[in-house]
Amino acid sequence: MPYSWAVQCRNRRYDRGGVERLEVPVVSVGNLTLGGTGKTPTVAWLAEWFQRQGRRPAIVSRGYRSGSQAWNDEALELAQRLPNIPQVQNPDRIVASRQAIARFGCDIILLDDGFQHRRLGRDLDLVLLDATEPFGFEHVFPRGTLREPLSGLSRADVVVLSRANLLTAPQRSSIRQRVAQLAPTAQWLEIAQTPTHFLNSSRQKQALDVLRGPPLAAFCGIGNPSGFQQMLQSSGFDVAVFRTFPDHHPFSTEDTESIARSAAAAGAEAVVCTHKDLVKFEQDRLNGIPFWALVIETEVLSGQEQLLELLRSLLEARPAGSG
Repeated sequence: MPYSWAVQCRNRRYDRGGVERLEVPVVSVGNLTLGGTGKTPTVAWLAEWFQRQGRRPAIVSRGYRSGSQAWNDEALELAQRLPNIPQVQNPDRIVASRQAIARFGCDIILLDDGFQHRRLGRDLDLVLLDATEPFGFEHVFPRGTLREPLSGLSRADVVVLSRANLLTAPQRSSIRQRVAQLAPTAQWLEIAQTPTHFLNSSRQKQALDVLRGPPLAAFCGIGNPSGFQQMLQSSGFDVAVFRTFPDHHPFSTEDTESIARSAAAAGAEAVVCTHKDLVKFEQDRLNGIPFWALVIETEVLSGQEQLLELLRSLLEARPAGSG
């Protein structure tokens, strides 16, 4: 109750004003719950789309657990995916956004994990719901996994059901009906996180089929480990052992050796992790066992044309150089 009360008071304060607007459009990608919902590949998808339209996007984030100098793991993952798109990390995202505009000449700000960051005004709010637990067990943290009460979804312009391919059509329809009650004006989008290939620390790629068949060892240190496990299983991989670590886990030498021992004991022919985890390693093998990350991309299953219409309208309303 104290947590909910504090969040609601804060939201009411920003509903009354105190929001700062930039001279360029701001698009936020966020969620309602703790843990992973697929924000990083969605941010990458949007950044690439804006770039294809001739715009100069920048990605701005808080830099959670980035340390005093280094980028955090999400930023490192995005840097590998999008080497030509600048990123700025700063807990003060207004300062970070202004830095991106001044230093890089950016004319679109993509706010990564920005739904609860109310101080920076945005032109479009995308909110991701994880299909495996879209409503955070109906309670805010610590009783549930909601960052704020479900009523906050009413601020969303687009509600995105991620990992929608894991549900049946009736299950997706049930979630959509609930969302329509909470956010009646929001557009609806369904996406899947689709595996495309494997990648190692040397930037070598491997086709998915190569690792289908032999037993694998898998691990991750992300917000929603069950989502990664389900993805591996539904993609036809034989996961002999699966290890989980806390989100943003700083893997030690002891962790690496433990993972390798588990893999060897299970007879695994390769070790697999997420791209977010891979950026913390510099080796292509763990005690002689090939080591790969599963790379995923966002695939829009339904609602893409409606989303693109919103994005095009945003660009028309605020063309490049109009600030």
